[in-house]
Amino acid sequence: MTRDGNQRLARLAQSEIRAMTLACEQVKGINMAQGVCDTPVPPPVIQGAQQAMEKGLNIYTRYDGAAELRQAIARKLADYNRITADPEAEITVSAGATGSFHCACLALLNPGDEVILFEPYYAYHISALVAVEAVPRIVPTIAPDWVFSQRDLERAVTGRTKAIVANTPSNPSGKVFSRKELEGIADLARRHDLFVLTDEIYEYFLFDGREHVSIATMPGMAERTITIGGYSKTFSITGWRIGYSVAQARWAQMIGSMNDLLYVCAPTPLQYGVAAGINELDRSFYEELARDYQAKRDQFCRALTKAGLLPSIPQGAYYVLADVSRLPGTNSKERAMHLLAKTGVAGVPGEAFFEGADGKRFIRFCFAKTDEDLAEACRRIERLS
Repeated sequence: MTRDGNQRLARLAQSEIRAMTLACEQVKGINMAQGVCDTPVPPPVIQGAQQAMEKGLNIYTRYDGAAELRQAIARKLADYNRITADPEAEITVSAGATGSFHCACLALLNPGDEVILFEPYYAYHISALVAVEAVPRIVPTIAPDWVFSQRDLERAVTGRTKAIVANTPSNPSGKVFSRKELEGIADLARRHDLFVLTDEIYEYFLFDGREHVSIATMPGMAERTITIGGYSKTFSITGWRIGYSVAQARWAQMIGSMNDLLYVCAPTPLQYGVAAGINELDRSFYEELARDYQAKRDQFCRALTKAGLLPSIPQGAYYVLADVSRLPGTNSKERAMHLLAKTGVAGVPGEAFFEGADGKRFIRFCFAKTDEDLAEACRRIERLS
């Protein structure tokens, strides 16, 4: 006798990011589809992990993370985000920011709860919501600056709305939410008694002098905001899977229980490596990071423009959505495959990030590449002109 698989799996679309990565591997191309961030890891991070292993710190930590890391995160939150968090009760270290987001969804959402997201959205946010049987509600933002209408946001709220997801700086658009936009979201959340889940993992990737604002610092928001971050991107350790969430103690306890159930704890010696990085790297590291990635952005966007693939210039993060309407194909998957075949450069079809038809004209590229690989990708893209 045969049995069907879990119904949740039938509702989860195959990740276009993974699919394009596999397609890129088959042609030995340049992978600008997945945000692998193959730039060098800061030495203190590597050394901190090595020293932890040598000291025998290889067994479980507490379910919410090693004390040294929670304390380092608390200091960083106070200094950079202006968030006051108790490392003993309000910070949960998890298996990457994605793991933190999933634990928060499991802890705080019930089947049928509606959650508002901004389009274009990060595909894994949608997948996590679907996995816990929540219902995504989409608010569009408009290229090239990806602005949204407060009226559209208000209209998205129903009696079943439980939360809003804000990703700033954003994957895939590179949008950095302004203070005014976040104030509008905060006002809505307070009036309708909603959670706000913020994915702030790209918080240091800010361009053109922009400021990162954490919505939890706004009046009445600390008790309803789940601030999610991590160091996969900042320290170029996407394979280490070290993320965290910050929440009021009662919510953190629930999130921590889910983290314990799913992961037990994040990898122990790698937690110590991240703690060392936070403690030892000064402000100049983060300032140089922003400068370097702004230069990468500018270089790649020039190549896209030269090729006639008009980019929406990102304000932060390390992704760019380019209008590829001029390429052959009826949708962005066909256009992405054409681009891969023609140039050996892989991007992600825009349909992965849009509910509506706009996704057909976009491809997302990740420019978190070594200088050598980025230069080669630019040369290949420019040949399309």
